[in-house]
Amino acid sequence: MRRALDAIGDRVLSGENVREALRDLLRRGLPDENGRRTGLDSLRARAERMRKETSRRGRLDGAVTRARAQLDQALASEREELSLRDGDEARFAEAQLDALPRSTSAAVQELSEYRWASKEAEQIYRQILDGLRSDVIDQQFNGMRNALQGLGPDADPQQRAAAMAAMNEMLDDLNSLLDKHARNQDTPEDFEQFMAKHGQMFPDDPQNVDELIDSLARQAAAAERLMNALSPQQREELQGLMQQALGDAGLAAKMGQLTDNLRALRPGEAWGQGRGEGRRMKGQGELGYGDAAGALQELADLDDLIDQLSQDHAGATLDDIDVETVERSLGAGAAADVQALQELERELERQGWLTRADGALTLSPKALRRLGQSALRQVFAHLGSGRRGEHDIRDAGAAGEATGASRRWEFGDEQPIDVVRSLRNAVHRQAAAGNRGGIQLLAEDFEVVETERRASAAVALCVDLSFSMISEGRWGPMKETALALAHLVATRFPQDALQIVGFGRYASKLTVEQLAGIEPDYVQGTNLQHALSIAGRHLRRHPDAEPVVLVVTDGEPTAHLEPDGTAYFDYPPTQTTISLTVAEVDALTRYGAAINVFMLGENEGLRRFVDAIARRNGGRVFTPGLENLGEYVVSDYLKSRRGRK
Repeated sequence: MRRALDAIGDRVLSGENVREALRDLLRRGLPDENGRRTGLDSLRARAERMRKETSRRGRLDGAVTRARAQLDQALASEREELSLRDGDEARFAEAQLDALPRSTSAAVQELSEYRWASKEAEQIYRQILDGLRSDVIDQQFNGMRNALQGLGPDADPQQRAAAMAAMNEMLDDLNSLLDKHARNQDTPEDFEQFMAKHGQMFPDDPQNVDELIDSLARQAAAAERLMNALSPQQREELQGLMQQALGDAGLAAKMGQLTDNLRALRPGEAWGQGRGEGRRMKGQGELGYGDAAGALQELADLDDLIDQLSQDHAGATLDDIDVETVERSLGAGAAADVQALQELERELERQGWLTRADGALTLSPKALRRLGQSALRQVFAHLGSGRRGEHDIRDAGAAGEATGASRRWEFGDEQPIDVVRSLRNAVHRQAAAGNRGGIQLLAEDFEVVETERRASAAVALCVDLSFSMISEGRWGPMKETALALAHLVATRFPQDALQIVGFGRYASKLTVEQLAGIEPDYVQGTNLQHALSIAGRHLRRHPDAEPVVLVVTDGEPTAHLEPDGTAYFDYPPTQTTISLTVAEVDALTRYGAAINVFMLGENEGLRRFVDAIARRNGGRVFTPGLENLGEYVVSDYLKSRRGRK
């Protein structure tokens, strides 16, 4: 969780809002112990690959094409048999075959009363409708074919009759159950009785009536999508064949009633869709009815899944992703990955790292403290190892007068060692242990001289928010520096009063929360005059505190406030802008505040300006790199608060 927060924090500090940062984290995913990342982008890429593979399976008109091929095969076998026979009856039969309509479904219908001469031809003809009927039922009921072997084209008449009777009875009971459910009159016992009687016909084993409806509605919508995807001629042919296959068995009306019930109970399914989808199927093979409907359903699922994984719509959250669809399309592992990401998103809010107000996500105070702590830790790591030599500061009063008391030394203390008390501690320790040898000092023996608490400081940190800061990659280091300083003041020097002032074309006071969440507005203008004016008001509200002004900027002043409060901007800066800014510098100088400037980049105009105000004010100019900006600012704050006042 903390790794996730740090990743979000890095993005926020670089200029993104929290929502974008969280979205980026979820898209890329966090690396596991093996360096593997599973985020939304990788899952979406898998879904897109599968969509391409599915679209190459074959053409959707396989049911019609297969029926045509079977009809041609039956007619060829029949003609061969008739050619071997003499007499008017054989010639009349040939004439009937010659007069058949070109339409496959119409020809099949016309042959329903035909007396076949060839047993082989008759068997092939029967397979046209028997096979289609079996495919339709298998598709609608998701694998029922194995439960009703009598529906297959190879079943004998007695098996077929028994299977049809069982199918008709199941449809009657199913439609009755759905009717009761639509009126909210069904009970769990109704579903249990239905499954006890017909459960063998539902291999997917639904656990309640809603699961049953979900499965059936999905399959029915897929069948409708297939019909809509076919050309008008193909659709007409297939509808004609299906009407014969189901109507002759008494199933057509009951299947139609089932579809109407499912449409009413699940209006959100993709009913009526599929037009034009036939063009997406580019394979060379011919898909049968069930395979074609299944392929289109998979494409629809993958399209929905890709949209869900993209998270592009306003207000999108990972809860919008259907885990069942992920598992169905990409497998159980992918579903587990999505659930882990969903849990991460929820836990960041539940554990208080992120807060949501009016639909907008922000970093919580708890998260900001962690970011500030991390930033400060990095600063002190540089201070401890770098050439500057400053150390972590305890708040016992390192710069005050000695009080005559002492206390145990702690790592990071800068107070002088109380030699007498330290030696006495070593002697007592060794005497208690019975050691009469020479005195050996250990860390636990040291005591430091207690001093008076240092006076408080009023600190104004003015940070440049102008366009160039984001365009030159200085936005993140600036925010990290401000957070580190704020955390240092809050935890080590709570008596100090820190005010962060952000300035672009205008300047304004910023809380730590506002600074962390602020985004660049890409408006040109560096109004240091306004920022120093706000800093001066802050210092004067704390007259007994040491005044400290720190300025982080990468450009010379190019804006100032007019008498009416509006900002005037021009580049190169006008003499008026420079004069008004210098006037604020002089006012702070008279108050006793040193202005230390941290200059980023190589701006010759800024160099001339800050050198000039350093001479007028007595402050210092630093040119840190981005990697050690925080080190410079924090170290200078620790020195400046000891003061000139």
